Amino acid sequence: MKGTPETPQCGFSRASIQILGLQGVDPNKFAAFNVLEDEGLRQGLKEYSDWPTIPQLYLHKEFIGGCDILMSMHQNGELSKMLEEKDVLVPAEPSKEPQPTKP
Repeated sequence: MKGTPETPQCGFSRASIQILGLQGVDPNKFAAFNVLEDEGLRQGLKEYSDWPTIPQLYLHKEFIGGCDILMSMHQNGELSKMLEEKDVLVPAEPSKEPQPTKP
């Protein structure tokens, strides 16, 4: 991405981070790299994925796409399903409803 999750440096990076947050991705289960700090990384990612734009999302070493693909998958529900299947979401909190007691 351009910038960091805390301080994105472009609208597409900001949108991607917002989508991941809305989806409930566990911050401990992803890493972000600021390509503005490393031109070699920036060009290497573009060559590796054969995708011309940044940011790029990889899930378990598999290239998913850029911001446009991420947005589309978010809107049609594919992203939610994929993130759940890959177990990268924040775990749901246990129910706080009282449990029946045994006599």
